[in-house]
Amino acid sequence: MTRPVARVLTLLELLQSGGIRTVAELAERLEVDERTVRRYVAHLVDLDLPVESVRGRYGGYRLAPGHRMPPLMLTDEEALAALFGLVAAGRAGLSAASATAGETAAAKIRRVLPRRLAHRLDALLEALAFTPAPAPPAPAATTAAPATPAAPDPAALLTVADAVRHRRPLAFRYTAADGRTGERAVEPHGLVLHAGRWYLTGRDTGADAERLFRLDRLAAPRPLPGTFDPPAGPDPAARVLHALATAPHRHRVRLRIRADADRIHRHLPPGLALIDGPDLDRTNPGGPNPGGSNPGGPDVEGWSDVELRVAELDWLPAALAAIDRPFTIEEPAELRRLVAALADRLAAAARPPGD
Repeated sequence: MTRPVARVLTLLELLQSGGIRTVAELAERLEVDERTVRRYVAHLVDLDLPVESVRGRYGGYRLAPGHRMPPLMLTDEEALAALFGLVAAGRAGLSAASATAGETAAAKIRRVLPRRLAHRLDALLEALAFTPAPAPPAPAATTAAPATPAAPDPAALLTVADAVRHRRPLAFRYTAADGRTGERAVEPHGLVLHAGRWYLTGRDTGADAERLFRLDRLAAPRPLPGTFDPPAGPDPAARVLHALATAPHRHRVRLRIRADADRIHRHLPPGLALIDGPDLDRTNPGGPNPGGSNPGGPDVEGWSDVELRVAELDWLPAALAAIDRPFTIEEPAELRRLVAALADRLAAAARPPGD
């Protein structure tokens, strides 16, 4: 590409970033004089690009909305981000556009990617798994987390994805939650996107145990020689949810709830609650069905064993009330007191004024 053409394209990229750019600023960025900047702008106008001239002390040039979209100038990282966003939104059902529009937009971006980047993106899309979108728990359900989860380094993400796809061991530097940093050697089993965070699940060969790693705490990943066989058992997304639900927190909660997993998970999402059951209640198959839609009829729902590990308990009584099914609390005793206090407040609020 000749130097003047490259500068014209650079000018377009600068204007596409938004706002008004002064002639002096553009001349400095393009390393040309102001007269040449005006000539480059004229070239863009000749190409039917909607470049506007803004008069006044703070005037300059800006790119106005036109009848057709001007050519996009994307860096490799921006192209990967745009393409991955389209694919991820489509998989998660979050795209406002039609499925066809999302697919065609992704195909257009992919066609202009360098071959090396396209192959690495394919590895990412093949390796990545998504957990089901959970109903958000109460703010105190888990340990405090930032409002916007930290994003992993794109180069590190692509390297990890390639190792997952090709079953290659991986070494990296990892910073634990307590701030300690060390080298890890891992057989990476899966790459999972859960609740806005990226996780790697795999066998830590140093500890000879399965571990869960947050990608935003991982640095300098590099493949190691050899390959390994994927483990039997749950898929990577299920492994991540189980690891998060069993992570050590201040309180261990054990419940029995007369509902199936789908109903319980609407209020106690996967990654927070482990559910075993339900087992049909054989002791009273034809007895009353408290809280159900058919009082006095047969109970078609069984009891589920539910276990949580949480930082705080104060949000749980309201969540249990929202499930609207019979439940018993096996531990801790403090939760029983909180549930009783909520029941007293609700009963007081339900009494007529003056009673």
